[in-house]
Amino acid sequence: MTMGEVEAKNELERKLLAAMNGELSPEEFMQALLDEQVFIPVRDEKDYGIVGFQRSTQAMPLVVEEEDGRKTLILFTSPERAKDFLAHVPGYSGGLLADFSWIVERMAPGFAISVNPGEEFGMDIEPEHVTQMLELLSARSTKM
Repeated sequence: MTMGEVEAKNELERKLLAAMNGELSPEEFMQALLDEQVFIPVRDEKDYGIVGFQRSTQAMPLVVEEEDGRKTLILFTSPERAKDFLAHVPGYSGGLLADFSWIVERMAPGFAISVNPGEEFGMDIEPEHVTQMLELLSARSTKM
């Protein structure tokens, strides 16, 4: 299960690979993604003495603002996938694993998501697809 030199190392990456190879439809991948955990980089708190440790309950995720003003939340399929990217982003040496659905439920409208940015093994989720995921989550909760 590889794409070029990339090897899927967890269930989320296997599903991402299947979607990239056309073995899983975009809709099926969105549904599956909602049930997976992702790594979300968060800003380091200064002067705490432990790098990558959050003291407060207000974790600041890594958000990139594009030239056109669009904001993109940066996520990774695992902490290992984040290392190279975060080496070039001062102030973000740590993060946390979180359910993707939990993250999406807390996002403001108009945000995009980039999973494994800068890697061949990544994907961008446009704001309208993030909205669709919120609708999927809402439909799930009404069924329960």
